Amino acid sequence: MIPKKIRTIEEMGEFGLIDHLTSGFVNRQESTHIGVGDDAAVIDHGTYVQVITTDLLLEGVHFDLVYTPLKHLGYKAVVINLSDVYAMNAAPRQITVSLGISGKFSVESLEEFYAGVKLACEKFNVDLVGGDTSGSMTGLVITVTAIGTALKEELTLRSKALNNQLICVTGNLGAAFMGLKILEREKQLHSEDPDFQPELSGYDYILERYLKPEPRVDVLLALKEAGIVPAAMIDISDGLASELLHICKASECGCQVYDERIPMAEETKETAGEFQMEPMVAALHGGEDYELLFTVPLSDFDKVSALEGVTVIGNITDKKGSALLVGNDGNAIQLQAQGWGAREE
Repeated sequence: MIPKKIRTIEEMGEFGLIDHLTSGFVNRQESTHIGVGDDAAVIDHGTYVQVITTDLLLEGVHFDLVYTPLKHLGYKAVVINLSDVYAMNAAPRQITVSLGISGKFSVESLEEFYAGVKLACEKFNVDLVGGDTSGSMTGLVITVTAIGTALKEELTLRSKALNNQLICVTGNLGAAFMGLKILEREKQLHSEDPDFQPELSGYDYILERYLKPEPRVDVLLALKEAGIVPAAMIDISDGLASELLHICKASECGCQVYDERIPMAEETKETAGEFQMEPMVAALHGGEDYELLFTVPLSDFDKVSALEGVTVIGNITDKKGSALLVGNDGNAIQLQAQGWGAREE
């Protein structure tokens, strides 16, 4: 008898694993409008829908307390979930926060964490309505669930991209990954020489992009004021390439984007140079930017191009399975998703 091949999680990848483990589940409730497979689940309540999303953050995998202030961590843990709600064109309303806490944490340190949670709640007008705490043997474990609402006709899904629609991104990409690279470099130098003092001056922008990301609710408001309704949308948490592939898979389409149009800050490019690294790698695969990637009809080109902080980077095609990055010379390469997020790059 031929032994069954044991598959590793690494072979399948994060999203392949999720697809595999959930493929046998069937929605049994009429109110379950969208289950696994978008930025958030969608529950149908008639005239409006409720969106629900959750994230798990593990110490040593998703964050390092050597260089991450607990107040920043509390804030970030909330806003990365709110970003998923905003990516559905919905408004966040409530959150829950659950923690697994090891013995190294004091009450005062947890107060710092919750100060960050409170700041996010106040800034984005959401309520903390519950959660749980438990002991942990492996460091700090954080689970945040965010709940939001939207009118049914305003809901934006990954699956609504159509041929010839414009592909747009907000802000700039790759900065968070380069901020992480700086923090990891200074941590390594300190571990080699305990007397070494980290040098972080001049990196303020990229460090803030990693430690204190901001969801792009401002762009959603600008789109609404301009009368633009995104067709498909997703937040960029795992890198531009990965998110483009999500939209193409859900919408059963292809895409082409142009490398010269992908926005990157000068600080990102300069820091990539310090690491002898191609900046485009950070933009495509770095992750944790929490910008928005969305599509709009070609007829909205003038209106969307006039919006501050929005860049048109390409278009949707009808070539299913073809996601292309086009260079200045006209040559194109197939985009590939990489890694579990910024830390694993």
